[in-house]
Amino acid sequence: MTDLARYQDPIAIQRVLHTARTIAIVGLSSNELRPSNFVGYYLKRHGYRVIPVNPRESEILGETCYPSLLDVPVPVDVVNVFRAPDALPGIAREAVAIHAGALWCQFGVINFEAARIAEEGGVTVIMDRCLKVEHARYVGRMHWLGFNTQRITSVRAGLQ
Repeated sequence: MTDLARYQDPIAIQRVLHTARTIAIVGLSSNELRPSNFVGYYLKRHGYRVIPVNPRESEILGETCYPSLLDVPVPVDVVNVFRAPDALPGIAREAVAIHAGALWCQFGVINFEAARIAEEGGVTVIMDRCLKVEHARYVGRMHWLGFNTQRITSVRAGLQ
C-alpha cells in the first residue's frame, strides 16, 4: 500500500461519513463559485452541521464563521480542509487540540507531516479525497449532478 493509499481506505471513509454530524470546513469561501462553498452547501443540504472556519469572514452559508478551529464552541466530528498543503501541520495540531474525530484533506491537499501529527493525536486522516464526492459515492447520491448511479433502467424510480 502506498503512503497516500493508506489515507484513502474505503472502510475508514465510510465510517467517517456515517458517524459524522458536525463538519468544520477550514478555508470555506463565501464565493459561491469556489469548490469549498459548493461542498459546504451540499453537506448542509444532506443534514450535516457545517461550521465555517475562515478568519476573513463573519458568516458563510448562513452560519457563524470562526477564525480558527480553536475558536469553534462545539465539538467537531470532521475537520475538512480547503487550504494549501503547507498549512496542514498547524491545522492538524488544532484538530488534535479540539479532539476532532477526523482530518479530511480535499483533493491535492497532501502533507504527510500533518497526517503523522493527526494520527499521533488520535485523529483519523483521509487525504486527497473530496468529502462531497465520497458522500455521494457511499450514500447513493452520485446522481445529484448527473453522475453515474450505476443503475441502468428505463423505469423511473417509484414507478416499478
